[in-house]
Amino acid sequence: MNLAQLSLYDQAVVVSASLVLLTSFIMLAQARIVPLIYAFAWQGALLALVTALVAYVSGHPHLYVSALLTLGLKALLIPWMLHRLAVRLKIHHEIEAITNPSLMLLAGAALVIFSYYVSLPIVHLSTLVTRNTIGVSVAIVLLGMLLMVSRSKAVAQVVGFMSIENGLFFAAVVATYGMPMVVELGIAFDVLVAAVIFGVFFFQMRESIDSLDVDRLNRLSETAEPTEGGR
Repeated sequence: MNLAQLSLYDQAVVVSASLVLLTSFIMLAQARIVPLIYAFAWQGALLALVTALVAYVSGHPHLYVSALLTLGLKALLIPWMLHRLAVRLKIHHEIEAITNPSLMLLAGAALVIFSYYVSLPIVHLSTLVTRNTIGVSVAIVLLGMLLMVSRSKAVAQVVGFMSIENGLFFAAVVATYGMPMVVELGIAFDVLVAAVIFGVFFFQMRESIDSLDVDRLNRLSETAEPTEGGR
């Protein structure tokens, strides 16, 4: 890909997509809960910006609605809900110990290279102006999965899950210029409901084991019922 051969707006799409990918790496390296939520909010805002740019470049006006929906839901409402939950659960100052952070970032870089490799056939066959960012969308999905499996705190895993959804939405935008509006509205509603359910799950988990560390769930065992006569 030669950036000099692209138009100004195409270059803006590629640079903005790169910034979305950068936020995935920031979330991967972030040990504090609140900055992690802020990075997720920035990813949502940049995703809305890329969607608006793609709408302008491709001439698909329905993508402007998708951009506004993404900005309101993923950059404002869900991050605000997660931040409020973190404050109410008194975990906003907690720091999660990340095992081998350097190795984690190297694994993230390897996933980006793998994403570009597997998306090369699609890029060569596609005639879309956004074909150069298909690999970025696949990388965002894989980095979200890596964030989920590498963290033990439930809030960080939920942010990873939401980041995967961001990557899938981005893939739909750059590969097909978006899904039908009914489908996008349905997915947005599902994501919002999932955020509410996760909030309820956080409170139940805190009341049950007094922690949001999911690794502690693996150490739970059933309490042996007392036998008759105390035997």
